[in-house]
Amino acid sequence: REDMLLLAMPSRERLRRVLTYMLDENEFLGPYGIRSVSKYHEKHPYTLDLDGQKMSVKYTPGESDTRMFGGNSNWRGPVWFPINYLILEALQRYHHFYGETFTVECPTGSGNWVTLDKVAQEIERRLIKLCPPDDEGRVLFYEYFHGDTGRGLGASHQTGWTALVARCIEDMA
Repeated sequence: REDMLLLAMPSRERLRRVLTYMLDENEFLGPYGIRSVSKYHEKHPYTLDLDGQKMSVKYTPGESDTRMFGGNSNWRGPVWFPINYLILEALQRYHHFYGETFTVECPTGSGNWVTLDKVAQEIERRLIKLCPPDDEGRVLFYEYFHGDTGRGLGASHQTGWTALVARCIEDMA
């Protein structure tokens, strides 16, 4: 748009390439939001040879299977709400700038081409499924969520960031 400026790290084409991976259900887009590590790494761990010692990271959708970093696996596959929320805000801002002129396939490979606000809505729809009320109407806000099943993991009552789901519900309403 001629009357607006955009200060952003990726160019329009780089953004499109990033979104191709992020919106691929075999990579980052899971049934409950954006995973913290690509599902591709479940069968293809990333390995680094550091001074003769092999270090690797693989997709681990739930609790960690290693004691590295204290056993917490936030960054190895689960859905982490704060990162997803920041992604939503970025998509909405990109849509505000590009408007209807920028579409991407969501999910990648589906043939469904949509604007970035619709991508954000799709991710919100998936995130909302993370916090269903129990039989008594209570909702637990977990620290992070299993990347494939959406099961709450880590500490419960993480209302500081997972309560952002209320904003997603409001947006969808």
